Amino acid sequence: MNKKINLINLNQKDYKEIWDYQTDLLQSTVDLKIKNRRESKETPTNNYFLFVEHPHVYTLGKSGDMSNLLLNEEQLKQKGATFYKINRGGDITYHGPGQIVGYPILDLENFFTDIHKYLRLLEESIIKTIAEYGLEGERSEGETGVWLGVGTPFARKICAMGIRTSRWVTMHGFALNVNTDLGYFDNIIPCGIRGKAVTSLEAELGRKVPIDEVKEKILKHFKELFEVEEFLIK
Repeated sequence: MNKKINLINLNQKDYKEIWDYQTDLLQSTVDLKIKNRRESKETPTNNYFLFVEHPHVYTLGKSGDMSNLLLNEEQLKQKGATFYKINRGGDITYHGPGQIVGYPILDLENFFTDIHKYLRLLEESIIKTIAEYGLEGERSEGETGVWLGVGTPFARKICAMGIRTSRWVTMHGFALNVNTDLGYFDNIIPCGIRGKAVTSLEAELGRKVPIDEVKEKILKHFKELFEVEEFLIK
């Protein structure tokens, strides 16, 4: 059982490039697990945590509804944005500059084999992070992610989540709005949920927040919640 995680900070990268990179990491981990089982070996599998910012992009999950994208191809070009239909859970979301995207590629057999628990701990790592800025993050029943003002007319989402797993190996992850241009969310029905707003740390605090500072806090809480032995910086 390997509870060390390779931490890879990718700065700003194209969405498709990192989607392919995640897929390669997941597949190599799955291949090793299959080989171990076939040959009765116990070669440890690796875990990864990718931090990245993407240029403007909209992504639609495998069960998502295309009608939740409110732009046509020409309008996407005018916005300088791209669009991908992808293989995670969830509906439509936006990624862009000023947003922290985290992709844990974990072999959950190194931690626990419970997808529900995995999602709840991902949420909790963000809830604890934004609490350090005086914000009360909450869960909204039936709506994965982290919200503010749940149960009020001012409910708003600050962090979206969507994952995929194969043989207990995860990919995709979370997107926390830090200094994000929230205007880009006006071009979609975020996560397919009508009548609820989107927010960011900057919008809530009235100031820009250092991205690296927020990343450090996320990793601190993620390490504690997942009982990570060590982050190995790559």
